[in-house]
Amino acid sequence: MPTSINPATGETIEEFAAHTDADIERTLANADLAFRDWRKTSFARRAEVLMRAADQMDKRKTELARIATMEMGKRLKEAEAEVGKCANALRFYAENAEKFVADDVRDGPAGRNFVTYLPIGPVLAVMPWNFPYWQCMRFAAPAIMAGNVGILKHASNVSQCALEIERIFLDADAPQGVFQTLLISSSKVEGILKDSRVRAATLTGSEGAGSAVASTAGSEIKKTVLELGGSDPFIVMPSADIAKAVEVGVTARMQNNGQSCIAAKRFIVHEDVYEDYLGRYTEAVEAIKLGDPMADDTGMGPLAMKAGVDDLKDQIDRSVSAGAKLVTGGKAPEGPGYFFQPSILADVPESAPAYREELFGPCAIMFKVKSIDEAIDLANDSEFGLGGSAWTTEPAEQERFIRELDQGGTHINRMTASDQRLPFGGVKRSGYGRELAHEGMLEFMNVKTVTIDGADS
Repeated sequence: MPTSINPATGETIEEFAAHTDADIERTLANADLAFRDWRKTSFARRAEVLMRAADQMDKRKTELARIATMEMGKRLKEAEAEVGKCANALRFYAENAEKFVADDVRDGPAGRNFVTYLPIGPVLAVMPWNFPYWQCMRFAAPAIMAGNVGILKHASNVSQCALEIERIFLDADAPQGVFQTLLISSSKVEGILKDSRVRAATLTGSEGAGSAVASTAGSEIKKTVLELGGSDPFIVMPSADIAKAVEVGVTARMQNNGQSCIAAKRFIVHEDVYEDYLGRYTEAVEAIKLGDPMADDTGMGPLAMKAGVDDLKDQIDRSVSAGAKLVTGGKAPEGPGYFFQPSILADVPESAPAYREELFGPCAIMFKVKSIDEAIDLANDSEFGLGGSAWTTEPAEQERFIRELDQGGTHINRMTASDQRLPFGGVKRSGYGRELAHEGMLEFMNVKTVTIDGADS
């Protein structure tokens, strides 16, 4: 049974009845029928729906944000920003989708040759709890504008958010079946993906979940896009603006209560500025106020689930036992809720869990390096390759980071973040495919070649 629990108190908010097999069949049938009509609609009609959905999110920003904060614990300010980001993405695709997929005239064998881009059908979206609106909307906006329809299987702890997303599209006058939410367990995903009416899947989540979905989709010869874990490097070189690199670095690690795939997790700092950087960073981290995520003066709220607290504590403890130094934090304070102290580990040996594993919570890992070569080698010494940030004013160093870091996005003197105007995704075990921008829209479209014989055609 999907259950919403307030992570700030540990109290149950609401329990939801899971959708039955009959509900699943009805949803799939509705999606199939809706797609047959929706694929034929004009871009103008689709844009009207997305614009109204954006207006809904703006109008209900605080209400929607409070639901997210209650269900998964992010600070209300961050939740409001997330809702606003969704509205921006909806408008972006409403305004740009038609030109993104305009017919592309090519040279070829016939009198007329072009590539046209067509929708493929219902797409299953398996989404995580950490950005309960944004992760869904960055899929839904381009998919719906492409003429596809969406089926959402959200994380079970954010069922209210999941139902609100469906409501947003219905209130925006999207036809029944264009976007639907299923409250189901992960065990139901395989059967849905094997159904012939579902043509593709997108997943943001753990490596294990991604592997399972990719395996099923592969056996069914269906397209997938996967955005999985990350252990992003944050590299600081001697020429960097240290004060800014500290300020942004704290935000980059501690945003969303430390629960972000693209959070800066491994801080790789040149020895010339290491002590200065670590000192300032520690001071800033220790000044973060834990508390009620609804309060304006709270610097960090709780983790989303108790399991997250237990896992992070275990990883830190095992890393310290392996020789890592706990600079600050490392504990869950007594009292109600799933809170964890903002933490820093340093001098982490290769044998420690923190060296290889993703720490999905508010813990920064500090490494000292002697050169840019060592920084790049250490940054790339990871199974993950989602994003990364490098801080330097030296053009030659910037160029090396851009060309040599193995990651889906490299950000110079900025924190890693997604933006609807730019493609987003990873390499290695961080997944494949791209979301957002022009590239993200094409992921779930049939890139169709057309040739028409005759010089006058």
